[in-house]
Amino acid sequence: MTDPASAPESPTPTPATGRLLGAADIRRIAADAGISPTKKFGQNFVIDPGTVRRIVREAGVQPTDHVLEVGPGLGSLTLAILETGARMTAVEIDPPVAERLPRTVAEFMPDAADRLRVVNADALTLTPQSLPDFNGDDRFVLVANLPYNVATPIVLTLLERFANLDTFLVMVQKEVADRLAAQPGTKIYGTPSVKLAWYGTAQTVGAIGRNVFWPAPNVDSALVLFRRYPAGAAPADRAGVSRETVFRLVDAAFGQRRKTLHAALKKIVPPEAYDRAGIDATRRGETLSIDEFVQLAAALGEARA
Repeated sequence: MTDPASAPESPTPTPATGRLLGAADIRRIAADAGISPTKKFGQNFVIDPGTVRRIVREAGVQPTDHVLEVGPGLGSLTLAILETGARMTAVEIDPPVAERLPRTVAEFMPDAADRLRVVNADALTLTPQSLPDFNGDDRFVLVANLPYNVATPIVLTLLERFANLDTFLVMVQKEVADRLAAQPGTKIYGTPSVKLAWYGTAQTVGAIGRNVFWPAPNVDSALVLFRRYPAGAAPADRAGVSRETVFRLVDAAFGQRRKTLHAALKKIVPPEAYDRAGIDATRRGETLSIDEFVQLAAALGEARA
């Protein structure tokens, strides 16, 4: 029997050889597969190798990482992720696109093909049960070029359902990126900003022009980097309140954005809860940080006790 202490360690994956997709490759693959970018799925394919390498670099993907990609499209970002040596699962909602992706990887980066799994599914339906690939991981990383219309629901849904989703780097519409990373008191601070802050910290880490896509969108894009709070460091961990309670307050406060907390939350929060939380009831929801929403939720629980 081999002594575990003397057993050789598993070899570290090595970066793959091959090449990334350029504009001509993207158009050829699309034509061969009979695929046309659709507005239904918000498809804008990246045609610039430098952009996908930048995304992977900003995400900090390492050869030992397990990566989830949502909306891989024709494989531009997929190949850049696989180039690092990481293993990955790509979730694609469009059946013809999902079917084509393994062939593209086999053609452009054949020695990485065994590190890719493709799942034909809607990312909003994913659960640890339906996507067991990541169940044994202490942590995994999301790296994606997300459709503008569903970017926020996707990241919030995945963070809620997968506690081991530790980090993400997503390319989204610049306006969406600004909202996700917004701070209290700014005009763009809103429900997405607060709810994402429940799970961790987000920041924009770069702008992306329109000319790196096919077809070119009519908006600019940006990169958002998110890191989940370490265990025990989240606002909720310190206060012992539920996500449902806090999010109910957030939704109500921003549902009537121009109203004061007292007016917007009058059916939920009694006056004494504001005193307990040390929060002025004449403030508006857009001025409260996630910590203050948590404090208010905790005070609400005490007031009801």
